[in-house]
Amino acid sequence: MALSVETTPIPGLLVARGPVHRDARGWFTEGWQRAKMVAAGLPDFGPVQHNVSSNASRGATRGIHAEPWDKLVTVVHGRVFGAWVDLRAGAGFGATFTLEVEPGTAVFVPRGVGNSYQALADDTVYSYLVNEHWRPDLTYPALALDDPTAAIDWPIPLSQSEISDKDRANPQLAEVTPFVPKQVLLLGGSGQVGRALRRLLPDAVAPTRDELDLTDPAAVEALDLSGHDLVINAAAMTAVDAAETLDGSRLAWRLNAELPAQLARCAAAAGATLVHYSSDYVFDGQREVHDEGEALTPVSEYGRTKAAGDLAVGVAPRHYLLRTSWVVGDGGNFVATMARLADEGRSPRVVDDQWGRLSFADEIAAATLHLVASGAPFGTYNVSQSGEPLTWAGIAREVFALRGRAREDVTPVTTAEYGAGRAMAPRPEHSTLVLDKLRATGYEPADMVEALAGYVSRLDAGRGARSASDEPRDPSTNEGN
Repeated sequence: MALSVETTPIPGLLVARGPVHRDARGWFTEGWQRAKMVAAGLPDFGPVQHNVSSNASRGATRGIHAEPWDKLVTVVHGRVFGAWVDLRAGAGFGATFTLEVEPGTAVFVPRGVGNSYQALADDTVYSYLVNEHWRPDLTYPALALDDPTAAIDWPIPLSQSEISDKDRANPQLAEVTPFVPKQVLLLGGSGQVGRALRRLLPDAVAPTRDELDLTDPAAVEALDLSGHDLVINAAAMTAVDAAETLDGSRLAWRLNAELPAQLARCAAAAGATLVHYSSDYVFDGQREVHDEGEALTPVSEYGRTKAAGDLAVGVAPRHYLLRTSWVVGDGGNFVATMARLADEGRSPRVVDDQWGRLSFADEIAAATLHLVASGAPFGTYNVSQSGEPLTWAGIAREVFALRGRAREDVTPVTTAEYGAGRAMAPRPEHSTLVLDKLRATGYEPADMVEALAGYVSRLDAGRGARSASDEPRDPSTNEGN
């Protein structure tokens, strides 16, 4: 029997079934095997405590409790009847699921889902792994075992069951205060990706620059993450050319390297998940495509600071590093500038020897939430639009065509020609990111040309402000901030 993972009517509640090896000595099964189970679809939830519950007599019933941690429940001896009720705030509040569990079956219970177990045999033992330490001062929702709304069909009538006085006093569903997850902490919420994230996370805590100065190490060190399970860092210094100057370099090292290092240490200490955004500039661009395992080879000061930040984020055991390229979101950007120039009858000169794909901020934000919500394995993921790579000039031609202009009105030039007489940092020749790892999590980015058409059509509706510059702006200097 191969390991399999099944979904249930309660979002995030998963059932894993694996082989049980039996012989004359007894049996053996893997209660938690991170690599196999994460690959099969269980979240990489990072357990920190192992608990064991022994039930002497058939009928012993525990719960229904909605603890503020994730847990993986397995049976060591005997059988249990499990009952789960979604006590999280939202449309699923009150949804139920039941299952008989024996050795070889594991149930992943996301935080906020009430869970209860009734022993179906004497000397039943079940164990569970949790990803936060138990504390005596914790409070969380609980539900009466006989709640008529949940209407759980207990195999052994509750009148014949051993139940604690505490569980007998639990409230009915109508009296339960729903479980509310900790708020997301979003840093850099005023940038391109930050603004896209705020649209998807309207309840996130997103301090302004006046409220939290990210350039001040002491202010960041004083951050209290105890109220946050998830920290998203969309802040960075993104001016590639300015990073080559003394002042620009100092700011870039502070925001792109030191800040993520601080956040990684704080997240690790708090047991929080950290999301951070990287850039194609960590590569020299000599390879035509870049996967997540490629060695970092930055050739600019900006790229070096981003590469240092990538390495620093690895300190946090629970982290997602999303590497992007050529980001386009709200505000001034290359696409908005090309649309304006097309509308004004201008014919720009645009670089035609740098290859890559756009990454729309909305796509990056959606991919971020997908990785977090799906419990995808922690680590580095490339995120951009899909489809065939284009040069900057190729993208400009698409924009011109969408605005009713001839593609030939865009004049292609080399990077050297465009940079003549300018103080420009080196750019990668190839910025195309391999998306296989992201796709393996069940997320498929939209095709670049199709996403570009949608974005350009929204410019007239006020989404994506026009740049004031006549010169094409390189969005790879704005990976979201």
